[in-house]
Amino acid sequence: MAVPKRRTSRARQGNRRSHHHIRPVQVQYCPQCMQPVLPHRVCSECGYYQGREVVAKEEEEK
Repeated sequence: MAVPKRRTSRARQGNRRSHHHIRPVQVQYCPQCMQPVLPHRVCSECGYYQGREVVAKEEEEK
């Protein structure tokens, strides 16, 4: 069985794992209500997606 002769350095270990990084969450803002929305999703506040109403919001009765 092959056994490493020397311990793997942190630099080599980091180079091997360089693609394991975490990407930041992309946040966009709805042009209708200016609320933060994830890309390619309907706005949960106003129901708009790409400039048109996709989900009709029900009015709250007080």
